Amino acid sequence: MRLIAVGDNVVDYYEDREEMFPGGNAVNVAVFWKRYGVEEVSYIGIIGNDEEGEHIVQSLVEEQIDVSRVRKVFGASGEAVVALDEQGDRKFVGSNKGGVQSQVKLNFADSELAFISSFQLLHTSVFSHLEKELPLLKQYIDISFDFSTNYEESYLELVCPHIKYAIFSGGELTHEECEALIARVHQLGTPNIIVTRGSAGSLFSDSKKVYSQGIIETDVVDTLGAGDTFVAIFLKEYAANGNAQEAMEKGAAAAAETCQRFGAFGHGKKRGKRIMIG
Repeated sequence: MRLIAVGDNVVDYYEDREEMFPGGNAVNVAVFWKRYGVEEVSYIGIIGNDEEGEHIVQSLVEEQIDVSRVRKVFGASGEAVVALDEQGDRKFVGSNKGGVQSQVKLNFADSELAFISSFQLLHTSVFSHLEKELPLLKQYIDISFDFSTNYEESYLELVCPHIKYAIFSGGELTHEECEALIARVHQLGTPNIIVTRGSAGSLFSDSKKVYSQGIIETDVVDTLGAGDTFVAIFLKEYAANGNAQEAMEKGAAAAAETCQRFGAFGHGKKRGKRIMIG
């Protein structure tokens, strides 16, 4: 299996630990694909020419992710400031709004589109600023898209017709609200929908049936990256065998493991505080 993630990357900076960890939805999904057995994984994104960008790329290299098409530009890499509550739930308390990724757009040459088409699935997210590229990309590859908590009708109409998998963070939604969201996204043309719901587990709809999965209890150190882990493993398993319930079970087990460490996938690096601009 060959899978590719395109778009957002950040360092998650833990103020209390004065430590930064590589992350971002697209990066996290790429890493968990590789860790859980995908043969070839590539990542395409934009980093700044700073210590943070170098740490992101070096961490991906250590995880055996192909980073040959990562772009480096002048400016600050994306950064989110993280705090944890007493239960280990992560809270984002600041950011530089994506750094250079919010200022420089990813474009794809014909040779790169040919490269992308050699993969089975492309994953990206609301934080990757690729909405206008989706009509082009879908001509070459199936797309999974993480909306996070963006449920705005105009945004759904922009993205949903072009993707195979829609992923939402629905921890603040009631079950009825999740069902209404699923129905609307199907109506807009997306055949497969995942809704992660924090401690309430997850839902998946394949247009015919809605499946549910609870969480797997574990000793929680940090919940950062748990949702991305679930999504990565679900997509990998479902694309391989089409068994939704089994894919959800394996995703939940992997997410529980992620909760046992700091950072989405480790690679913490000490760094002092700096002023956030943006």
